[in-house]
Amino acid sequence: MRVTHMRYLVRPGGQIIGDIRVPGDKSISHRAVILGSIATGDTGVTGLLEGTDVLATIEALRSLGVEIQGPEQGRLLIRGVGLTGLRTPNKMLDLGNSGTAMRLLTGLLAGQKFPTTLVGDESLSRRPMRRVTNPLAQMGARVDTAANGTPPLSITPVNGLHGIHYALPVASAQVKSALLLAGLYANGETCIEEPVPTRDHTERMLTGFGYPCTQHDHGVCVVGGGVLHGVQIDVPADLSSAAFFIVAATIAHDSKLRLSHVGVNPTRAGVLDILREMGAHIELDSQREVCGEPVADLVVQSAPLKGIDIPPDKVPLAIDEFPVLCIAAASAQGITTIRGATELRHKESDRISAMVQGLRELGVEVDEYEDGLCIQGGEISGGSVASHGDHRIAMAFCVAGVGAKFDVEVKGCDNIVTSFPGFLETAVRSGLRIDDIS
Repeated sequence: MRVTHMRYLVRPGGQIIGDIRVPGDKSISHRAVILGSIATGDTGVTGLLEGTDVLATIEALRSLGVEIQGPEQGRLLIRGVGLTGLRTPNKMLDLGNSGTAMRLLTGLLAGQKFPTTLVGDESLSRRPMRRVTNPLAQMGARVDTAANGTPPLSITPVNGLHGIHYALPVASAQVKSALLLAGLYANGETCIEEPVPTRDHTERMLTGFGYPCTQHDHGVCVVGGGVLHGVQIDVPADLSSAAFFIVAATIAHDSKLRLSHVGVNPTRAGVLDILREMGAHIELDSQREVCGEPVADLVVQSAPLKGIDIPPDKVPLAIDEFPVLCIAAASAQGITTIRGATELRHKESDRISAMVQGLRELGVEVDEYEDGLCIQGGEISGGSVASHGDHRIAMAFCVAGVGAKFDVEVKGCDNIVTSFPGFLETAVRSGLRIDDIS
């Protein structure tokens, strides 16, 4: 685990009020940079998330010969080089803590005519990559991993890729997207079948760039050898980042918060469905579509929550929001059960173990399963918790302080910048009683 030193202290109480806009969607930001780089012509991006994960993707594409101007206040100009215009990098591509960048770029680079090596930080170097490299091998790619299937990844050029029909054993938008990117360089059709729907940003964006992409009930197909054309992209605010403030405004007393321009893609909106089933008061205002993505302003008010058994079909649609959903569960009356979420063990940290450990430190009764956890809600006491170097764990426990009985100290908040630069300032502005005590 990386050594982290930044500590936040959250005092109980306070009202969560006002009108805020959280940073741009991380998933869409990554994909905008990648697809804009292999398009023909310029792509302009506004609302880009300037977190360290996305910056790592930008630097990787620059190393691959793409001219990228910015980012500056969320604006980026990408001079696309076309599908075959990437060039041999003069160094290994360091993707920091970003599993999204690692997996998507592995798919993109598997079909190139030059070798590349992808590396990451200590946390990323423990994350499983065979779920991507194995199906890529079926397409004819050669991607070597460390002995245990983790980074670094060494990609050796091959004579060509061929399309495959692949059924994902576990629902994963990152694996699906990696195979779609490889499919752009493959002969024939590449089809990915999903056990349950996952976020479809890649499919939507490919269509936006003018690349034919066929979606059906259980998956998606692309045919290699097409052309992407540069476009203008306005990245919506990240629902995953908004979720922290949705829960904070729900569990704080006498609160009402408006979150503007939030992406509400149905393959991402599981967190809203789950919170509403728990009793949250969330309204979608000014619904519209921006660059193929549904967007709305979210209006959230204080509401009493009740424990539920979270439906298994909602789990893949809210996988990144489960840390803060655990805080909602701890604040609810009754028991909340989460099952079918083994994927959480393979994120920036083992998020099941991290949340169980942290909740227990805060006096919450919780049982741990291999694929989830069971939380007895009612009251969060207070105490000191570790983030395990994971940005979403850190922010989730900051939210816990809002509804706690005593102060909550969150250790290891450095990594919050990977997905939410300016989190502390936004939290203070919205009414969280939070201080940096590093």
